[in-house]
Amino acid sequence: MLITLEGLDGSGKSTVWEALHDTYPDVVFTREPTESWYGDAVNRAIGDDDADPLATLFLFTADHADHLSRVVRPALDDGEVVISDRYSDSRFAYQAASLADSELKRPLEYIKGIHAAFSRTPDATIYLDVDPETGAERSGATNKFEQAGYLAQVRANYERLIDAEPDRFVRVDATQSPEEVLDAVEAAIDDLLD
Repeated sequence: MLITLEGLDGSGKSTVWEALHDTYPDVVFTREPTESWYGDAVNRAIGDDDADPLATLFLFTADHADHLSRVVRPALDDGEVVISDRYSDSRFAYQAASLADSELKRPLEYIKGIHAAFSRTPDATIYLDVDPETGAERSGATNKFEQAGYLAQVRANYERLIDAEPDRFVRVDATQSPEEVLDAVEAAIDDLLD
């Protein structure tokens, strides 16, 4: 089973992911961007305000393809449960927002189409829901992806993804205390694993 954690920057997703390691010691934990050289290229693009959005999309896509072949598919083939901090939905939501003013008429659909040929859809996605202003404040708004205006576009894209596949997503109110968020995520994972 592939379970992904998604949400805006500042939603507490990575904090939850780290806390889950103790609760589920037999699970394969992974994340995107990865720590591979592809992930390094992605992180360089994230830090570059002048990085071309279309080129950045393909860096993220390359990192995802490598992640699938090197980590996700082998673990799933071995019957493991995989929990990933960010996955393809992040790319759909974030990169579609980055490409909103580009020559692409439907960036979300374009990005989903690229991934359709090779990606593996998660079995379940836990979406940590927080408003863009709170996300920007919590994340420190340190780069172009952490600004409230941009995060509002990202959140709208996540809502489109949730509307398209409501049975795959579990929404968790990430404005609660960290303990309450973690409890809600663990309850959702326990239900999925049962």
